[in-house]
Amino acid sequence: MTAATRLPPVLLAAVVLHTAVFPQLRVLGVAADVLLLLAIAAGLSSGAERGAAIGFGTGLLADCFLQTPFGLSALAYSLVAYAVGAFGSTILHAGRWIPVLTTAVASAGGVVLFAALGLVLGQEHLVSLRLATVAAMVGVLNAVLSPFALRMMRWAVAARTVSGPVLP
Repeated sequence: MTAATRLPPVLLAAVVLHTAVFPQLRVLGVAADVLLLLAIAAGLSSGAERGAAIGFGTGLLADCFLQTPFGLSALAYSLVAYAVGAFGSTILHAGRWIPVLTTAVASAGGVVLFAALGLVLGQEHLVSLRLATVAAMVGVLNAVLSPFALRMMRWAVAARTVSGPVLP
């Protein structure tokens, strides 16, 4: 199986979890952002460029269910995944807890970035006193789910192994 055949079912499952399951499992009125989590996991597991591409795709999927300008989530998710992938290639190999902490910080940052970009585009309702609580809780919830998401994205975007001699 190639990444082209493994990634779509993972994204479909993520959309179902994001829209149907996790909204029912709220903590302090906040649900995990599964699609942002997958974008971050893609950046951590496959680097900046591929992470940004997958982040853009997961953001477009999220935009299908939001009443904000189409592409806002795609922009925010791709920027976060790119940043995580860029930093991940240089400093994130120190310990097992680093990806979890990185996911927490990147998730909270992604929520704030989404609201800030929305503010620039005239979506004033995205910035409120509750933004800090939402960002913190999304960070914590995504950090809890990050080991599973990282494992799924490593499997979904893994390079195809070639058996035998490699031909030009």
